[in-house]
Amino acid sequence: MAKILVTGGCGYIGAHTIVDLIENGFDVISIDDNSRSTPYLLEGIEKITGKKVKNYKVNLCNFDETQAVFAEHPDITGIIHFAAYKAVGESVEKPMLYFENNIFSLINLLKCTSEFKVPYFVFSSSCTVYGSPDAMPVTEQSPIKPAESPYGLTKQMGEQFIEEIAKLGETKCILLRYFNPVGAHPSTLIGELPLGKPANLVPAITQFAIGKIANMQVHGTDYPTKDGSCVRDYIHVCDISHAHTLAVQYLMESRNKSNCDVFNLGTGNGVTVFEAIEAFERVSGIKLNYGKGPRRPGDVVAIYANNSKAITELKWEIKYNLDAMMKTAWDWELRLKNDETIFAQQNAVLN
Repeated sequence: MAKILVTGGCGYIGAHTIVDLIENGFDVISIDDNSRSTPYLLEGIEKITGKKVKNYKVNLCNFDETQAVFAEHPDITGIIHFAAYKAVGESVEKPMLYFENNIFSLINLLKCTSEFKVPYFVFSSSCTVYGSPDAMPVTEQSPIKPAESPYGLTKQMGEQFIEEIAKLGETKCILLRYFNPVGAHPSTLIGELPLGKPANLVPAITQFAIGKIANMQVHGTDYPTKDGSCVRDYIHVCDISHAHTLAVQYLMESRNKSNCDVFNLGTGNGVTVFEAIEAFERVSGIKLNYGKGPRRPGDVVAIYANNSKAITELKWEIKYNLDAMMKTAWDWELRLKNDETIFAQQNAVLN
């Protein structure tokens, strides 16, 4: 079995991707310092797959500790790099924190990739690299506009670093630009587990609905969209995760057309914030008494994907619609309520 290193393996998308990799015959190890995650999702991974995944509690900004993991596993075939700070609003308030963490960790990882001659590298990028696009849907050839947030800037810079490394020809790379991952594994054994008040819409909805947080606001209702709220492209986390497995297989089978390729990962459907809330209310039967507030710094008005390249070249299929995304997210939240330990931990952080 080819061995894949997943950084941020205790995180939301990382954990789901580990499950998908194992189910497709890969051996997996993880690096996650748990500064923004907990080992809790590793238990769910083991229950789903029957495999216990080794996680190294290492901060990737520490080169020596990162290098030691590679020295212990010189047979790493590929890297999927998720580990990064990702809250747009926080990045506006604390830009240096994001520059230091997201850039230094990537540089150290690329140094180890080169030193240990790892042939394949998949980068967790983001639609934020497009800034505020001029036209929709965005394709992989859409202009890279100025980033709307320091988080987006770190993704733009990360892509540029990887593109330069790929030119050396030693490592083949893929940049996966995702839109808005939501939902949870249908088993309800893993899902989104934000520490602190959630910055993303769907966990904010589910935590508000179940009573973990006292209020929820829609940030901005005066945008030039059909109902005044932001437009996003929501994509189920299991669909996103499977694309990472397909990306690794694509590189291993030498189907790549360049040493650094780019794919959008979205449904191709623009959904407003109010439409997303209505979908949750429809599948849960709960009416949300949410508030309406001002625009949030760093948010773009609207963005959704042209995903034809991923469908054609990666042979990617989208299996979950918006209602299924909301249902799995709600099922996960309901399960967490019955897990007294994790529910108490989240409430302690929130309150």
